[in-house]
Amino acid sequence: MATTKTGIAPMKVAQIPKPGADFEMVEREIPKPGAGDVRIKVQACGVCHSDVLTKEGQWPGIQYPRVPGHEVAGIIDEPGAGVSEWKVGQRVGVGWHGGQDNTCPSCRRGDFRNCRNLKIPGISYDGGYQQYMVAPVEALVAIPESLGDTEAAPLLCAGITTFNALRHSGAMPGDLVAVEGIGGLGHLGIQFANKFGYKVAAVGYGSESATLARELGAIVYIDSKATNAAQALQKLGGAKVILATAPSSKAMSELFDGLGPNGKLIVIGVTSDPIEVTPIQLITGSRSIQGWAAGTAADSEDTLRFAELSGVRPMIETYPLEKAPEAYARMMSGHAKFRVVLTM
Repeated sequence: MATTKTGIAPMKVAQIPKPGADFEMVEREIPKPGAGDVRIKVQACGVCHSDVLTKEGQWPGIQYPRVPGHEVAGIIDEPGAGVSEWKVGQRVGVGWHGGQDNTCPSCRRGDFRNCRNLKIPGISYDGGYQQYMVAPVEALVAIPESLGDTEAAPLLCAGITTFNALRHSGAMPGDLVAVEGIGGLGHLGIQFANKFGYKVAAVGYGSESATLARELGAIVYIDSKATNAAQALQKLGGAKVILATAPSSKAMSELFDGLGPNGKLIVIGVTSDPIEVTPIQLITGSRSIQGWAAGTAADSEDTLRFAELSGVRPMIETYPLEKAPEAYARMMSGHAKFRVVLTM
């Protein structure tokens, strides 16, 4: 667990004092890294919808006050005792995967992504809505020099989630892959799917996203408000994969019949209501549903390197740390285009 021993100088922090409370802008002492940790001078931090888990106390066991933020880009300011492989001044990031216990059954099998006691920045320990943060070395991601801090930060959650889900989906170049939703996740999913060589269909609600979807790499745009999107996918041959990014179980349920034989609905958009699919829908065509979480620090590095080579970039809006409450409200409004990023 990352520690927060106090240092000697004040820093600015946007913290949540208790579940459901408004943000507080406060000053704290700069933390001192413990053994196996590093202190990061934060340069940018993405504002993700999952930060609502901290803001509203929706994750069991969060200790308050807590600083949200799990899309962090910065530089190593001070390594803790025993840290030799990471150097002062090195550009690093921290994503959703903020460390693992290395002892649970999943970790013992090398499946760190599904660690039973996964550490999450902004939940397990203070995240990136502050000028300095402490993180364990197993959470660190090396950032390529050609990627700016505000570009890299959203790729450490929204980016890795779409990239990792697609590359493990079983789809091959030339297969029809549909991306449901053209928002913070979807606009990256379309780009990655295009660069992977898929035949990309973007599915949105309304006609206003059609031009953008094609600019991002979709060969066809399906307006689910004006047409039956599942039938439209079947006319294209049926999707090998549908990447469901918009947090709407109703939309996911309605789109399921757009899958072709052996097709897979991969769910990465978070919502609490059930997806309604009948056994006959699953059995017919041997179709399936799979959820996908983000990935490890190594997966994040794969994401950043691929983005660097392919030109995939997030579309962002930036706010200074002092305006963290406004940035969070902008993200929650659903009107951001498409990722909100805090700068320090």
